[in-house]
Amino acid sequence: MIVRNDDHNTFEHVAQTLSRVLPGVSLEQGHRMADQIHNSGLATVWTGSREPAEHYWEQLDAAGLTMAPLERA
Repeated sequence: MIVRNDDHNTFEHVAQTLSRVLPGVSLEQGHRMADQIHNSGLATVWTGSREPAEHYWEQLDAAGLTMAPLERA
């Protein structure tokens, strides 16, 4: 699952949202991911089976993060 950089989310919002939604992601890891998103334009934030990916994707999208479409396996 890929999150893209945008001009409307703050670094802190992205980090907090990733750590709140994605299992096993600490706030520190969320900050590292947010940094990668900011510097590279995007980052893969989670990989796994389709069903949980859809659930996490919907939660991140609802929180306002700019999400790339889910890829078909």
